[in-house]
Amino acid sequence: MADPKGFLRTGREEWPRRPVEERVRDWDEVYVPGALLPLVRRQADRCMDCGVPFCHEACPLGNLIPDWNDLVARDDWRAASDRLHATNNFPEFTGRLCPAPCEAGCVLAINQPAVTIKNVEAAIADRAWADGLLPPRPPERLSGRTVAVVGSGPAGLAAAQQLTRAGHTVVVYEREDRIGGLLRYGIPAFKMDKGQLDRRLVQMRDEGTKFHPGTAVGRGCGAQELLSRHDALVLATGATAWRELPVPGRELAGIHQAMEYLPWANRVCEGDLEVSPLSAAGRHVVIIGGGDTGSDCLGTALREGAASVTQLDINVLPEPDRGAGEPWPTYPRVYRLSAAHEEGARLHSAPVSDADARLFAASTLGFEGDADGRVRGVRVADVDARRKPLRGSERTLRADLVLLALGFSGPDRDDGLLSGLGVEVDVRGGIARDRSFATNRPGVFAAGDAARGQSLVVWAIAEGRAVAAAVDRYLVGTSGLPVPIGPEDRPMRA
Repeated sequence: MADPKGFLRTGREEWPRRPVEERVRDWDEVYVPGALLPLVRRQADRCMDCGVPFCHEACPLGNLIPDWNDLVARDDWRAASDRLHATNNFPEFTGRLCPAPCEAGCVLAINQPAVTIKNVEAAIADRAWADGLLPPRPPERLSGRTVAVVGSGPAGLAAAQQLTRAGHTVVVYEREDRIGGLLRYGIPAFKMDKGQLDRRLVQMRDEGTKFHPGTAVGRGCGAQELLSRHDALVLATGATAWRELPVPGRELAGIHQAMEYLPWANRVCEGDLEVSPLSAAGRHVVIIGGGDTGSDCLGTALREGAASVTQLDINVLPEPDRGAGEPWPTYPRVYRLSAAHEEGARLHSAPVSDADARLFAASTLGFEGDADGRVRGVRVADVDARRKPLRGSERTLRADLVLLALGFSGPDRDDGLLSGLGVEVDVRGGIARDRSFATNRPGVFAAGDAARGQSLVVWAIAEGRAVAAAVDRYLVGTSGLPVPIGPEDRPMRA
């Protein structure tokens, strides 16, 4: 502990966000540039270096959090970066996108606000890049083995980097025109600037990883052919099969899946086109789904100039603090206000019951349309604790753009990849695998959301690192790569 009384002297300070009225006019990250480093050393000083650091257990990556907190507090950024990167390939991603289960497990959080672990993590990564502490790390010698990684999201990228550094020749195949998966086209730029992704890709290319974007394995590229050309194959395609909402009126025009909507906004930011064909500009938007994807749609619609935005959540309004059934150090379901929700609270103009543009305990009964077959309203009703509609609570919300953000059920089953390989799926719809991440097909492994189910970016990176160790062991009989988890070591879904 750099300061044994730091947690007594200093309160929690988070990375400040830019004013709402300013940030909704652009796609830049919501945080105040340059404001993190001055405060993060004080926050790292709040870490108590606990004898039993529950933050380790709470983090799927097993990040050595007290170690790098102490090093940041002592201004040793090089050592802090080394300690952080020992367990996490992409801390600049998790420092911006992870919901920080580590903070829920912080011992200080028993009776005080937790250490801002997520902010410290982001600060270490940003400082490491600024100080040139992250040069490429190509292997000293090559193994002569080749590995194909299908999917370039966080799981695929983590697996590819680990296997490349172990000396294998790795080729990453991505069906989209750019590398990055959901990091590229699913996460809005205001949550993570794509420059964070691009510089990691430069590092990986310089280490020897090869990338083939625009390659749809199973359609344009045969899955069997790909396997025959490589010694091992890692499936990290993500959970891209979105859930539907089978209610009356679903066929109306103007109702889209969130992952039909968000990629267009990201393509605008990439410079591919000036205006999204699904732009929310001037429209009354209703988002169905209360999770992070719905929040991303909310922030995107506000930046596109929506007339109003309402997000529906079928769950009841969470309590502000932990309930009796969610004791420390579990990750509690409490009321949280994302940057997009904060923007909705300040700028929202539709007559909804919740100040931050969210309706809780609201169920969608159906959609209403006009004579041209376009959606014009969403019929909703309040629900009880069992999610049963309450009689007399039905009403219609004005809507000419509806976005479905209901989550994902597993990998795409219709793209020819799984059927082409003869890979089995489990009862949940994910790719079936054993404790070594191996599928029923010899030489084929699965990691990330494609096998685990829809989860968090930190779980994706953890699984990517773990599958890399399993593949390395399969190829050469042993592995020096770290193994953060096995697929059965923790609950399958976050």
